[in-house]
Formats: sequence, structure tokens, C-alpha cells
Amino acid sequence: MAVYTDIDDEELAAFLSDYDIGPALAFKGIAEGVENSNFFLQTASGRFILTLYEKRVAEGDLPFFLGLLDHLATRGVNCPRPLQGRDGAAVRRLAGRPAAIFTFLDGMWPRRPAAAHCGEAGETAARLHAATAGFAIRRENALSLAGWPKLVASCTPKADTVSPGLAKLISDELAFLQDAWPQGLPEGVIHADMFPDNTLFVGPKLTGVIDFYFACNDTFAYDLAVNLNAWCFEGDGSFNLTKGRTMLARYQAARPLSAEEIAALPVLARGSALRFLLTRLHDWINRDPAALVRPKDPLECLGWLRFHQHVTSAGDYGV
Repeated sequence: MAVYTDIDDEELAAFLSDYDIGPALAFKGIAEGVENSNFFLQTASGRFILTLYEKRVAEGDLPFFLGLLDHLATRGVNCPRPLQGRDGAAVRRLAGRPAAIFTFLDGMWPRRPAAAHCGEAGETAARLHAATAGFAIRRENALSLAGWPKLVASCTPKADTVSPGLAKLISDELAFLQDAWPQGLPEGVIHADMFPDNTLFVGPKLTGVIDFYFACNDTFAYDLAVNLNAWCFEGDGSFNLTKGRTMLARYQAARPLSAEEIAALPVLARGSALRFLLTRLHDWINRDPAALVRPKDPLECLGWLRFHQHVTSAGDYGV
């Protein structure tokens, strides 16, 4: 979450008049994140999150994202739920941008995830995958194998300024994944970005999943590989086998993996590491020095990738 666009009092009051939640009693920006402008909102009806959608979220994708949140919430997944105005619409315009109001979820994201946090994340991912069954809208994953060549082409000219030899490593890895990418695995709607800062915990319990703006249709095992990268590496770049084992065990207790999914995990983990390396590298190379939001370090993902390149089987993750 972040704030890129300011909202004045008059605009906010006019916007809220279309809802049955009353006027604002408290309203302040939320500084964390990189994608949209987000604000904490309190009225006599309770606490909410107001989101303005900035350039990186296509307005045409909003029916998918907001419909998915409704679908998941009705099936027991703790996620923000969009509010409808008196006209039945969940999306309207504020400060020249598409905007929506969401229910507020209690909790904080874990800055130093322990194995117990990883287990909660694994089980929640499995329940989320099961809950997406029957969701009618489809959204392709623009940041999977078919989209990586374009990212590689945009990043490699300056990649070696970030780390010597990075351009060749990326090009070689893309060629490997194009040959080795698994096909025919179980699929549905995935979160695709369930990093610790997109979750909320109260104590050891995961109380919410947020920021579904990379959600799309893809293989469930790929989403699990994203989570292994997001949760199970330490600050020094080492993979924590206890965290991996705990995450995978809790996932499988809720949704057992097929033999084919387990066998594919090393390649999927390499693909996930490359995906985040490329998008972080793109943002790093093209960052605005005056921007308040600092892009994430792409070299963290390079460490993940190098680990996965030496994995011999999914047993190295704790299966």
C-alpha cells in the first residue's frame, strides 16, 4: 500500500455520500506498498480501507479483482470485501481515478516470519486455491512464461550495472525455463504475490490476505512456489528447510499435491524467482530518484534463483 494521490475534504465527503456508512470521522494515508493509493477510513459504521487505483492496475481488471474478493469472502477466506454504494456499484471515481472502499481487517504483517507463520501461509494458500473453484471470470497471468521474454529484453541492456554477468544469467535461465516448464498441472485462480507484507496476523494466527492485484489464472503449484520464495529464505539468502517443510505440510493437509506437482516444484520455484527478479530489476533500473517509494532489491531474488538452480528434487524444500 502507498499514497500517490491526495484527496481533499470536499472530494471525500462527496464520494462517501454515495454510501450508507456515514461521513468520515478519521482519514489518513497508508505509506506502505508500491501499487495504489490507500487510506484508512473510519466512520460511524466502522473502519474501512479506501483505495485509489493508480496506473499499474488496469481499470478493466477491477471486475475480476473485486469479484474474486467477494467470491473468496463468501467461502471463508479472510480477505477485504468491497462495499457497494447505494447504486449497487463497488467502483466509482475519486480524484480522477477509479476507487473502492473495502472492509478493514485486523492484524499486522510479520517482519520476521517464523516457521509457524509459514505454516499458516501454506494452509491459507491451499484453502484459497480450493475456494476459487467456480469463480467465473478468467484473467491470464501476464507475468508468467509467455511474458518473461519482453521483460528480459527490457532489463538485460542495463542488468550488468546492477550485478556483473546478470544479463547472461537471466537470458540463460529464460532459455532453460522455456524448455523445462511443466504443462497440465491443476490450475485455477491464484494470488501470485502472497508475500508476508500481503498478509495480516494477530499473534500466530493469519487473519487476512490482502493485495490481490496480481491474482490470475495459473497452476496452484506455481503459487505455492511463489510462497516458498516469499516466506522461506532468510536474510542471508539461505533457504530455511524447517520453514519449507512446515509450509508444505500445512498446505498438503488442506490440499494434497499430486506427484506431478511435487516433481515440478524445483522448476516452478526457479520460474517464480526469475519473475520477481525481472520485475524488481525493471523497477530498480527505471526508478525515480524523487519517488517516496523505494523499489525492492532484485538481488534478493537472484539469491533465490541460484539456490533453486542447485536443487535436485522437491525433497530439498522439505516435501
